[in-house]
Amino acid sequence: MSKRDYYEVLGVSRSATQDEIKKAYRKLARQYHPDVNKDDPNAQQKFAEIAEAYDVLSDSAKRARYDQFGHQDPTQGFGGGAGGPGAGFGDFDFGGFGDIFDMFFGGAGGRPRGPQRGQDLEYDLEIEFEEAAFGAEKEIQIPRTETCSTCGGSGARPGTHPKTCSVCHGTGEQQTVTNTPFGRMVNRRVCQACHGRGQMIDDPCPDCRGQGRRRVRRTVQVKVPPGVDNGTRLRMPGAGESSPNGGQPGDLFIVMHVRPHELFEREGTNIYLDVPLSFVQAALGDEIDVPTLDGSVKLRIPEGTQSGTSFRLRGKGIPKLGSPVARGDQHVRVQVMTPTNLTERQKDLFRELGKELGVQTHEQARSFMERMKDAFLGNA
Repeated sequence: MSKRDYYEVLGVSRSATQDEIKKAYRKLARQYHPDVNKDDPNAQQKFAEIAEAYDVLSDSAKRARYDQFGHQDPTQGFGGGAGGPGAGFGDFDFGGFGDIFDMFFGGAGGRPRGPQRGQDLEYDLEIEFEEAAFGAEKEIQIPRTETCSTCGGSGARPGTHPKTCSVCHGTGEQQTVTNTPFGRMVNRRVCQACHGRGQMIDDPCPDCRGQGRRRVRRTVQVKVPPGVDNGTRLRMPGAGESSPNGGQPGDLFIVMHVRPHELFEREGTNIYLDVPLSFVQAALGDEIDVPTLDGSVKLRIPEGTQSGTSFRLRGKGIPKLGSPVARGDQHVRVQVMTPTNLTERQKDLFRELGKELGVQTHEQARSFMERMKDAFLGNA
């Protein structure tokens, strides 16, 4: 059976760059990896073919010889055409493709690939309505993991140093080699002796017990900017968990929760206030004191104001987040209160006023409804 052209196997042109070759290999290896295609009996053979093609084309010297001789290169034994299972693979080492195994096994068996960033933290902060509007300084307690200050993160007692692991020789991984029909398969896993650290600690730090990090509670000053609302997230770079191996710390995210106000309701940067008015105030007009976030202000109520009428106080709302100069408005909604528990004298005055205004009394309205009922029932 003739061997396929390596460029055809990876689906790239002969002028492809190394980045294009690597990208194509990653995509195909992910697609045909035997662990992903356990039900496909040909997956292992396809994967081996892809790996062989990449082994040659990713090496500039091998690629140059392949471009000149094809599969007949006498110095490398790329294949020569027909053959049984594994023909042309020689002593091929799948372990050379650690980047692909990283995709399936989490970093070639779990070993760290360079400094890792610490985890982010999130804290729910409850604040008052006015604090959300105008900003505030808050002090909070954050439990987090930090680099041990006693050992500097080494995990060893001060004055001592970690030793290179004698099992993995500092690599953090152990390898096992399995011979297959396609060559040698190298399997990597986390070193059981040092748990992937590559180092052994004979005399652990008494404070962190050899971990290099410890749990502490830190006091953090939070500056709440004007204009925050429910759900606003503030980011504090570097205030999260420390890195497990010398990388950058994570961030701290503060999530705002604003307590309701007893008078005001908020919609965006605008606030709303319901103010009760007496029947007399609404009819004759008045000047009333209205509470705002900045203190009490005077509001003129024109005569004949109807219940539900809204008045706007410009610039008395919430500052716009990120632009404290810009503010929303305050909307004052008046609610005309109907008097109750009237005395007979007061009732007579209202009846007299009703006559003057041409407004029907309760007795007149009832007589009208009775006439309407008779009309609909055909009793007229």
